[in-house]
Parts: sequence; C-alpha cells; structure tokens
Amino acid sequence: MKKIFLLLSLSILGFTAAQAQDKPRVSPPAEATATVKGKKITISYGQPSVKGREIWGKLVPYGQVWRTGANESTSIEFSEDVMVQGKPVPKGKYALFTIPNEKEWTIIINKSIKWGAYTYKEDEDVLRVMAPVKKAKAFTEQMAFAVSKKGVVSLMWENVQVDFKVK
Repeated sequence: MKKIFLLLSLSILGFTAAQAQDKPRVSPPAEATATVKGKKITISYGQPSVKGREIWGKLVPYGQVWRTGANESTSIEFSEDVMVQGKPVPKGKYALFTIPNEKEWTIIINKSIKWGAYTYKEDEDVLRVMAPVKKAKAFTEQMAFAVSKKGVVSLMWENVQVDFKVK
C-alpha cells in the first residue's frame, strides 16, 4: 500500500511540474543586442508589465537596488572591453542592477548574476555610473531595453526612459 501511495504521489508531482513548465511566464524573457564598432552588447532580461500599477516609487521603490526587470537579474554582456559612461569595463557577462530615483538613476555593473537583487553585494560592483531620467516619448506597457548602433542603451518602461552610453 505504501508503494502504491508513493508511486501515485510521485506521478502527481511529475505531472504538476510538467504543467508548470508549459505555462508562459508572466514576465517573458527578452533580449536586446547590437554591435557597436565591432563590440557586441547583449542585454537579457525579464519584461514586467505595468498592468495599471504605479511603478516608480511604489512597485519599484526609489533609492533601492533593483534587478532592473523581472525574474532573474538582468544581465549585460560585452564581447570586448568597453567604456560605460566614460568608465572602463572589461569584456564579460555581468548583472545589470540600477538604483532608480526621480531625476537620476545609478547604473550598476556587478560581477554576480543571481535571482533578483536579494543577495546583491556592493563589493561585487565593477562599475557605478549615473544616468538622467527623462519622460519617454510614448507609454511602454512591457519594460524594454534597446541598444542603438551608436552604443546608447535605453531602458523604457511606463512613462520613463533612462539612457547610458557604451563605447
């Protein structure tokens, strides 16, 4: 009887896990990439949606480290050494965290890619630079990154846009 119960329990668990994998994520994965003067820049992130919520200062608090997206920490990868806002960053794959504020954001390139920002450690930062906030040209329901051929990395979500330069 115990063997039948165990077998039934494992079957149900396996079925439930398989069903969970078939469901699309609420915040789907996305990628933004461009090659700037022979250097490839790739940003991988989860796309949260506004869904009628107040984002800045509420859902995403001001003055706190944010994973800059949903699900896993957002990653940024450089195929070669680059300059971010005029400061050097060696080639490699990093976590991209931010500290949002009303007028200016701190852009953080961090050594450790993790789930969210729960175990973020400042001593693992490779770089911290500032970037101004501006009102976006259009409302963006799902958070999005774009990388221009000139090396401008743009984050757009809700009515906000934050740009920083990669050379």
